[in-house]
Amino acid sequence: MNSSESVSMIGGGSWATALVKVLNANHHDVDWWIHNPRIAEHLRAKNHNPNYISSVNFLPELINPSSDLEKVFRANEIIFLAVPSAFLKSALEILTPHHFKNKLIVSAIKGMIPDENLLIAEFLEKYFSVEEKNIINISGPCHAEEVALEKLSYLTLACTNAANAKRACDLLTCDYMRCTSSDDVYGTEYAAVLKNIYAITAGIFHGLGYGDNFHAVLISNCIEEMERFLKAVHPITRDIKDSAYLGDLLVTAYSQFSRNRTLGAMVGKGYSVKNALLEMNMVAEGFYSSKCIHDVNKKFKVEMPIAEATFRTLHENGIAAEEMKRVTELIS
Repeated sequence: MNSSESVSMIGGGSWATALVKVLNANHHDVDWWIHNPRIAEHLRAKNHNPNYISSVNFLPELINPSSDLEKVFRANEIIFLAVPSAFLKSALEILTPHHFKNKLIVSAIKGMIPDENLLIAEFLEKYFSVEEKNIINISGPCHAEEVALEKLSYLTLACTNAANAKRACDLLTCDYMRCTSSDDVYGTEYAAVLKNIYAITAGIFHGLGYGDNFHAVLISNCIEEMERFLKAVHPITRDIKDSAYLGDLLVTAYSQFSRNRTLGAMVGKGYSVKNALLEMNMVAEGFYSSKCIHDVNKKFKVEMPIAEATFRTLHENGIAAEEMKRVTELIS
């Protein structure tokens, strides 16, 4: 086992909780920023997160929960970000580029900054002057709930600096977690954004009563659409069949744990988008991402009938049954 390190975790949701579990499994101390002081205090007193994956119990000597963001940021060289993309900008607003100097930033965020259509790597570079070599993107396929159950899982950690990617892999590799590295930071980020949109699409079709036969065709067309988009926005050599792309899409589109698929299923069953979002107690990143990708694609003009139908359903009051019927006529 690698020697232990101390790291900082920013975020208190299910993915942050699962990652802290993995880090603790490797005996890494975690300074853990939780926005809500009450939840931070509960973690200190009870050693579990009351709101997310509450079955996971932490060793008190390996976690240091706090609602003081600057303190947690100063504590360690390695910073994990696991805040929903829609709230990242406000969460970090008290910080400056000085706080990020000489830090290695590991992003576990699967979305974009909504009001600016920026990937997380782009956001960190623009607002905090983080060098590209010091940004690592975590890709799946990996659900937090299965990590909590210690089901064998795989992650891809993308960074332009191979040594930094390996360092992050070493932090997270354990008996039930395997990690590989990649240099496709922007491609894996965009793939993670797109797979959440397509998971909503798959959920809508499920809610409308379509079966497994059609879903197989749908996901085959989704990966083709993803490949077209990635080639346009970041044209490097990649294998779209790798787990960071196809694998992550498959698990998000099919799994019972997928919050994006759940959102789509509710819309397909007749919920309004607003009511479906209100009933969910977790953020479905694909809702915000669908508008971001729609806006980004105004520049690239990639043929994306599946993503566009989902965008219209979620943001332009499109009728789910009609939008999805149109998809069935365009794919094969």
